[in-house]
Amino acid sequence: MIGAHGIKGEVRVKTFTLTPDALGAYGPLTTDDGRRLLIGALRAGKPGEAVVRFDGVADRNAAEALKGRQLFVPREALPAPEEDEFYHADLVGLAVEDTSNTALGRVRALHNFGAGDVMEIETPSGATEFVPFSVVLKVELPTRIVIEPPNYEEG
Repeated sequence: MIGAHGIKGEVRVKTFTLTPDALGAYGPLTTDDGRRLLIGALRAGKPGEAVVRFDGVADRNAAEALKGRQLFVPREALPAPEEDEFYHADLVGLAVEDTSNTALGRVRALHNFGAGDVMEIETPSGATEFVPFSVVLKVELPTRIVIEPPNYEEG
């Protein structure tokens, strides 16, 4: 959640839905600390955001306390992905290999810092590497991802 909106307990929420108001279709949401929140009212805000009033969040102080919290939707509330589609969560834990079937590690997480999706890969040695998702050649659920490792040679 981005932060409070106004003085009556509304919260600005960054959405990852096709339209911000679609957030209301998922039913109760859960925060990253396990709190269950019911949407009392919802409207579109800035692009990619919704302004939400959660039941039990009655003032600005309570709304501010939610700032920085992540919201989660139960997997069963999401539509099934189409053929050749997947959710980011489906990729976490998959083996990562190059085109020669050499093991490069496992997907630890996916991030988007503003310039596109990035995979965080934990290598067999335990180190962490970040690679742009654009190097993915093939996603073979539920087992592996094949990538063309980026060439970072200095020139």
